[in-house]
Amino acid sequence: MEPTMRTKHAQVWMMMVFGMLAVATCVWAQQDKTPPAKNTASVAGNRLTIEVSGGDQDKPIENASVYVKTVEEHRMKDKKFEVNVKTNMQGVAHVPDAPSGRVLIQIVAEGWKTYGHWYDVTDQNQVIKVHLERPPKWY
Repeated sequence: MEPTMRTKHAQVWMMMVFGMLAVATCVWAQQDKTPPAKNTASVAGNRLTIEVSGGDQDKPIENASVYVKTVEEHRMKDKKFEVNVKTNMQGVAHVPDAPSGRVLIQIVAEGWKTYGHWYDVTDQNQVIKVHLERPPKWY
């Protein structure tokens, strides 16, 4: 039994409607619904600069992953700030709109010992210098 022309048109319309709904759902899902975290310690315009070097010659380490995290603990809900940036060819990573206060800076670079340390960010445009060491050799 072959569908009639009217049934075919209805099927085409239904497929178009479902396709449009699928596209709209994807676009809607990709939009960030959560408002930006209003960290009371974060001020727009703050720019934390992290300079990463390593070895005996203090050479800049390129393409290192720099994680900056902070947790503002409250009674009901903790507010978090997390960002991951990479160092450039000069070993410098910039964190825009960085929070002030206590932050955890973790650095992971291939061929270097992983680094993690808590810092107190007090200056609006603070520069933090980090020196990485080579990992111990296993024989």
